[in-house]
Amino acid sequence: MDRTTLRRVVAVINGKGGAGKTSITANVAGLVANSGFRVLVVDMDPQGNLAEDFGYTQGEADDQGQSLAAALAFGQPATPRRDVRPRLDVFVGGYHLDAAAAALAAAKDQVGARLALARVLEPLGEDYDLVLIDCPPGIEALQNAAAAAARWALVPARSDASSRKGMLDVARRLDAVVDLNPDLDLLGVVLFGTGTGAHRIKQEARERIVEALGAEDVVLTTTIRHSEATAHAARERGQLVHELEEEARKGPSWWQIRRGEATGAGGAPRTAGGVAEDYHALAEEIVARITAAEAAQAEHLEQLDQVEQAGAVGA
Repeated sequence: MDRTTLRRVVAVINGKGGAGKTSITANVAGLVANSGFRVLVVDMDPQGNLAEDFGYTQGEADDQGQSLAAALAFGQPATPRRDVRPRLDVFVGGYHLDAAAAALAAAKDQVGARLALARVLEPLGEDYDLVLIDCPPGIEALQNAAAAAARWALVPARSDASSRKGMLDVARRLDAVVDLNPDLDLLGVVLFGTGTGAHRIKQEARERIVEALGAEDVVLTTTIRHSEATAHAARERGQLVHELEEEARKGPSWWQIRRGEATGAGGAPRTAGGVAEDYHALAEEIVARITAAEAAQAEHLEQLDQVEQAGAVGA
């Protein structure tokens, strides 16, 4: 397998549900694509909640994961849904992935089963600047396939102990595929759904994550604040948070509403702007970490090449 085509594949993964995997996947993908890059999203979750975030649920584009499931279980060719947003394509998820998970778990060739998603993405990787996989919670076969296809693991986590336990489950999942994917590395942990004023709680959560994983820089600087109103509005309207923010900016001013010159009904939540800022910062930090790692690797390879050349001259 040519893993150079998979060098920018990021698995967004946590063993527990409700940690923010789908929201982070959708909003980071939308912002990176909005910046001019080509992005592919893979919805590996049988719940298929990305459909609500992107607004294609129950439409012609929503095959409930049938195409992706056939590709994973039987090696059939699969084509992502094109231009869900400009420069953003999606492998649609849904309930058909339950059957794919069962087929992968029962396969006699477990190496092939774990590499099923990597085989799907290998011929497509060069077409995209970033590939994000929205991983399901608790479905081992699908999580293993995602981890075996990824170069990076991004772990969303809430500040509670249960979410941190799900984060540690991820570490075991990564260990399970290291023989097939030795380049897989942790991109970082991002705190999700935190209160804007909960500084002590966030600091304690950071310290416990660092203690558990043994690395100071493992937790990303960016945190995603909690806003039930923004999350609800985004899902109901099939909009990403930065799209909600743009809608709010285009809406009437408060004084126009007060004078009766305009109505505020149907407007975006006031918190959309703050949450959009968080996602902007997160997208920038993810891209910066990947870019820095690639630059460091290129420098390391160049140094090795210089050493080899020097040895050849000496010989």
